[in-house]
Amino acid sequence: MAKALILIDFINEIVDKDGKLAGKGYSDFIVKNNVFGNLNKLISYARANDYFIIFVKVGFSKNYIEQPKNSPLFGKANDFQVLKLDTWATDFHKSLNVREDDVVIIKHRVSSFYNTNLDLILKTNYVDDVLVAGVATDLAVSSVVREGHDRDYNMVIVEDCCVAATYEDHVNSLKILGKLAQIKKIIDLN
Repeated sequence: MAKALILIDFINEIVDKDGKLAGKGYSDFIVKNNVFGNLNKLISYARANDYFIIFVKVGFSKNYIEQPKNSPLFGKANDFQVLKLDTWATDFHKSLNVREDDVVIIKHRVSSFYNTNLDLILKTNYVDDVLVAGVATDLAVSSVVREGHDRDYNMVIVEDCCVAATYEDHVNSLKILGKLAQIKKIIDLN
């Protein structure tokens, strides 16, 4: 039985104070709650305990061919030139301990499972237990937990390594997701 850590959307465009989406509140939430410090503790814990480390990022090709044009969330990405792959915008934030041998998955929707090889990687490596950290608690984290639950993974949300636009969104999402996953803090993992 193997274990995995999935870290979702910790990319510059979303989490850096200079990212085009910084105004959404994610960068402020990260600073206020020491999320990068927590994330690196989580990554160190996962490496020490032989977890598969999987970084997931949302993004679109330069021509935005994969962009869902009717999406309230992504429909104007091309107009604002956000979330463009192979640019600083979709690089993982420099504060994170990302290694070359970590798995990187690119997604074009909120879901980390939709049209990606995430499930294949988890299944072929006999993963049962999945730790989740990500942006945003109410969007990408919620999506991966719901889908992971329905694919029979034991899902664990590391709440002090998740980010939302507001603390209220974060808390409300965790309350609902507690029906599908364990909710833990880093300190609870040891």
